[in-house]
Amino acid sequence: MTGTSPPDRYKGVWLIFFILGLGTLLPWNFFMNATQYFTDRLKEDASVDRLNNLNTTASPFDKASHLSHSKANATEKTVDPPSHLVGIFNNMMTLCAMLPLLIFTCLNSFIHHRIPQQVRILCSLVAIFLVFMLTAILVKVPMEPLAFFIITMVKIVFINSFGAILQGSLFGLAGLLPASYTAPIMSGQGLAGTFAALAMICAITSGSKLEDSAFGYFITACVVILMAIGSYILLPRLDFFRYYSMKDKTEYRVHEKHSEMETKVDLIKKDEPNGVEVKDTINGASHAAQPNSSVLSIFKKIWVMAASVCFVFTVTIGVFPSVTVATVSTVAPNTLWGAKYFIPVSCFLMFNIFDWAGRSLTAVCMWPGKDSRLLPFMVIARVVFIPLFMLCNVQPRKNLPVLFAHDAWYIIFMVFFSFSNGYLASLCMCFGPKKVLSHEAETAGTIMAFFLSLGLALGAIFSFLFKYVI
Repeated sequence: MTGTSPPDRYKGVWLIFFILGLGTLLPWNFFMNATQYFTDRLKEDASVDRLNNLNTTASPFDKASHLSHSKANATEKTVDPPSHLVGIFNNMMTLCAMLPLLIFTCLNSFIHHRIPQQVRILCSLVAIFLVFMLTAILVKVPMEPLAFFIITMVKIVFINSFGAILQGSLFGLAGLLPASYTAPIMSGQGLAGTFAALAMICAITSGSKLEDSAFGYFITACVVILMAIGSYILLPRLDFFRYYSMKDKTEYRVHEKHSEMETKVDLIKKDEPNGVEVKDTINGASHAAQPNSSVLSIFKKIWVMAASVCFVFTVTIGVFPSVTVATVSTVAPNTLWGAKYFIPVSCFLMFNIFDWAGRSLTAVCMWPGKDSRLLPFMVIARVVFIPLFMLCNVQPRKNLPVLFAHDAWYIIFMVFFSFSNGYLASLCMCFGPKKVLSHEAETAGTIMAFFLSLGLALGAIFSFLFKYVI
C-alpha cells in the first residue's frame, strides 16, 4: 500500500458523511417539532380551550400557533383540564429519549468490535426508517389516547436506541479518516436543526393543520433516511474511503504481528540465560511489546477531549431550550412577532443557524490545536451563558431579577452561545480520535460519542434545577 492517499474526488466522502450526519438528527428534530401534534392526539376529546391549561413545559410558539383556533371555538365547549397523559408527555419523552441514548451509546463502545460496522449502521438506519414510516401511517389512524401514548413512548425508545448506535458508529467510522472528516457529520447535524426550525416557522406561517404538518415532517424524515442509506452503500466504492479503512486494518495486522513475535521472543528469553535482543524485521530497531488496547487505556489518552465535549453539551442543554424557550419579548409582546415568531426565530432558528456555522467552520479552521490548554479553558468559559440567559426576561420567575430585558440582549447571547457550542463541540469530536493510534481511532470515536450523549443527559437533568432557581 502506498503512503500517499488518493484524492477525495468531488468531495464525495465529505458529502456522504454530511448526509449521514443530517440523517442522524433530522428525524428526531422533526419528531420533537411535532410535540404539539402528539399532545393534541392525547387530549382530542377535551375542549380546545384546554390550551390555556397546558403543562408549563409546552413552548409559547406551540400555544400561539393555536390561538386563533381556540378563540373561534371558545364558546362551543366547556373548559376541561388537561389529561394526565398530556401533563406527563414532555417529561416522559425526555426520559424515554435520554436514557436509551446514553445506555446504547455506552453499549456501542464495547460491542463495536464484535458487530461489524456495516451491520450496526445499516440496521440502525433501516430500523429508524421503519419507525418513522409507522409514525406517518398512524397519523391517519384513530386511536385511544392511552394506546397512542404507549406506542409513542415505545417509538421514542426505539428511535433513540438505534440513533445512539448509529451516531456512535458514525463517529467511530470518521475516526479512521483525517480529522477534518468528523466536521461534516457535525455540520450535517447542525443543518438538521436549521431545516427543522425553518419547517416549523413555515408551518406556523401557513396555518396548516397539525395533522398535515406532522405527516409532512415524518415523510420528509423518511426521505432523508433513504438518502442516508443510499449514501452509506455508496461509501465503500470510493477510493479515498477504501484507502483509509484498509490502512487501519493493515496497521492493526502489523501491530498484532509485532505483538505475537515479541511474545514468542519473551518465551525464548526465559530459556536463554543471556537473553536475546530482538530486532524489528522492518526497520532493524529494538521493539518493545505493546499491550492490547482497552477502552480504559484509550480513554486515558482522550479524557480531556471527552470531558470537554460532555461539558459543552451539559451547558447547552441545561438552558436550551428549557430556559431560552420561556423568554418573553419586551419589544413587541402583543404583536405577531411577540406572540408567534419571537421564540421560533430568535431561539430555535438563530440557535440552529449559528450552531451550524460553528460546526462548519471546523472544516477550514481548527484552532486552538488538539494539545492546547486554551481549548478546555474556552469550553469551561461557556458556563457564563447560564446566568446570562437566566437573567433575561424568562417568565414566569420567582427569585431572580431581570437584568437583560431587551430582545437584543437575548439575541446577542444566543448568537455567541450557539456558535461556540457548534465550534467547540466539533473541535473536540475531531481531535479525540486523533490523539490515539490508528487502530484505536474507531474506539476513541465511540467513546467521544458516549460522552456527547452523557452531556445531553446531564444537561437535561440540570435544566430542571436552572428553571427552578429562576
